[in-house]
Amino acid sequence: MDDSRPPFPPFTYETAIQKVRAAENAWNTRNPEKIALAYTVDSKWRNRSEFINGRNEIEIFLRKKWAKELEYRLIKEIWAFQNARIAVRFAYEWHDDTGCWFRSYGNENWEFDETGLMKFRIASINDLQINEADRKYHWALGPRPDDHLSLSDLSL
Repeated sequence: MDDSRPPFPPFTYETAIQKVRAAENAWNTRNPEKIALAYTVDSKWRNRSEFINGRNEIEIFLRKKWAKELEYRLIKEIWAFQNARIAVRFAYEWHDDTGCWFRSYGNENWEFDETGLMKFRIASINDLQINEADRKYHWALGPRPDDHLSLSDLSL
């Protein structure tokens, strides 16, 4: 099995944008097993106040996440990049099992190995309860359509 994920570092602006969109598309599938393969076997995460180590823990974390965060839709946008690192900002919308809607905002710092797998991820996230009428993400579940507005275009 090929365990690489192009594009590879060092990143250019164009390849960093490709990497960000590939990550967004993968997360919008909500498929923990597939998503975990984009990370090194020993990947280290900090997600909010949780510390996650390795693909197995990533899969467990993501299954729990999407059992709680229903109808999850995510947009990521590049913030900065250098060599093997990319910083992104993101916002995602979801609802809980009572039907309350939220928009979660955050920033992630990523570091990749030479094969393009992410070896380090730091995520800071805040949740804001919103009215269903205030939702901005209305595409069918799955990857965001190419013609959908970006975070900047949505003033998020």
